[in-house]
Amino acid sequence: MAALAYLVTEACAGCGACLLTCPEHAIRPSERPSERPSDQQGSGVSLVVLDSRCTRCGECAEVCPVDAVLEVRV
Repeated sequence: MAALAYLVTEACAGCGACLLTCPEHAIRPSERPSERPSDQQGSGVSLVVLDSRCTRCGECAEVCPVDAVLEVRV
């Protein structure tokens, strides 16, 4: 059976709701900049979910106003 993980997609608006909501502080800015041009939809900021800290509670996905946080099988 595949494991579940959370992923912040390029649709992220950069509002920070997931950062503030995560009880484990598992979401951080990525060291790698977004590949999306700044004039397109999205914040231009890449966020990463730290798998080692994430407990898969799903609170980040629930609070995201643009549904940019997805649960994926890895």
